[in-house]
Amino acid sequence: VPTPSPRALGVRQPAEWDSHAACWLAWPSHRELWGEALEPVRDAFVALCRTLSGDSRHGERLEVLVPDESNRLLADAALSGLPVGLHEIPFGDIWLRDTAPIFLRDAGGAVVPACFGFNGWGGKYLLADDDQVARRIAELFPSEPFRFPWVLEGGSVEVDGEGTCLTTMQCLLNPNRNPGIDRATLDELLGEALGVDKVLWLGDGLKNDHTDGHIDTIARFVAPGRVVCMQADGGDDPNRDALEAIIRDLSSFRDASGRRLDVTVIPSPGRVLNASGDVMPASYVNFTIGNAAVVVPTYGSLFEDEAVEKIAALFPDRRTVGVSARKLLEGGGAFHCISQQQPAAGGEMSA
Repeated sequence: VPTPSPRALGVRQPAEWDSHAACWLAWPSHRELWGEALEPVRDAFVALCRTLSGDSRHGERLEVLVPDESNRLLADAALSGLPVGLHEIPFGDIWLRDTAPIFLRDAGGAVVPACFGFNGWGGKYLLADDDQVARRIAELFPSEPFRFPWVLEGGSVEVDGEGTCLTTMQCLLNPNRNPGIDRATLDELLGEALGVDKVLWLGDGLKNDHTDGHIDTIARFVAPGRVVCMQADGGDDPNRDALEAIIRDLSSFRDASGRRLDVTVIPSPGRVLNASGDVMPASYVNFTIGNAAVVVPTYGSLFEDEAVEKIAALFPDRRTVGVSARKLLEGGGAFHCISQQQPAAGGEMSA
């Protein structure tokens, strides 16, 4: 007997600003992947954890994967004093936004994991155990998870909690994800899996983005009917054309409730290069929203302060902090990419 879909059962993915029971992360562990960047990446990871957990009663509980006992000891020492649970679950790398389950909430307030296919971002990075992370985390929960055979990464979808989903054609319609599945079918699949009623499709993401244009690097919901995206301020911004198209498209969209989107524009980091001189997909909208804080990745750009200030204005009830993510970005992403929120059980509460 086919399992009913989340939508058929009244289940949906809550917005990220709804209250969390925890944030799922993975301790940076693999020297063979990170090399000399491993220590700076761990420093950024710990700064993220300390900011999210905060010193208030609304802070975030941290559920952290460790691959073995030696890394458990390292993580335990680095995160000492924080509300953390350590789980010995093997993983390929730390990008839990894409490898962990997407957590849904049913009409009765129970939290249910949803597990999707994962193929290493279209076959580009096939690391041992990454395709089993979602299943292994889901086994820690009492409820039976929803399981979907098709490929979906958490960073490729962005929801408002009220029936609207943002995504990109560059990623979800890429034949390296779900070949033979067209846009109309994906509209239906996303509706069934996430409990959304309308999917809004942007075009392309940032240059040299290994994820093929994940939405969480270009546009984010910050409230129902309200989104934030970036604008090129520097004359040599490699993403100028793509960012202008995103602003135009967002300004033309209406959400599931029929509202025209209210678009807030912040500066782009501009041209951020790695040690080899290649453009990296630097983004200020790859922030993580916690119960008490918003953590914005920074890269040493001239536009840093303005971007953090404008994001802070969107979350007046939370503390907004900029934390360096330059070394993390050399691995392919920033703070939203390494975190996955677990909603609080119960009604739709805000911290």
